[in-house]
Amino acid sequence: MAELNIVREHTLGLAKARKIAFQWAEQVEQEFAMQCNYAQGKHIDEVDFVRSGVKGSLTVTKTHFELRAQLGFLLGAFKGTIEAEIVKNLDALLAAPTPVPKKRPVPKA
Repeated sequence: MAELNIVREHTLGLAKARKIAFQWAEQVEQEFAMQCNYAQGKHIDEVDFVRSGVKGSLTVTKTHFELRAQLGFLLGAFKGTIEAEIVKNLDALLAAPTPVPKKRPVPKA
């Protein structure tokens, strides 16, 4: 079996990282027919995912994402392509601008 291990450091904090992990889970469910289970914890979240030929987890903390996956025999032949696609999708989510809260106008005295 081929294994993937992808780590991405960030400075988002857990709340923002959690939002990105939810987006990632929704994306892989739609695009790759993965079944995802999201377990939210106090300091760490984990997204377990599975489909035919793939199983793994995405661990989310306030400082990093770590994705570990095992690819079955058939998908193992495409490890490089699969890894590149996961990296591209995760990096795109991390690079997306976070909405800035609108400032209220300061009343003139």
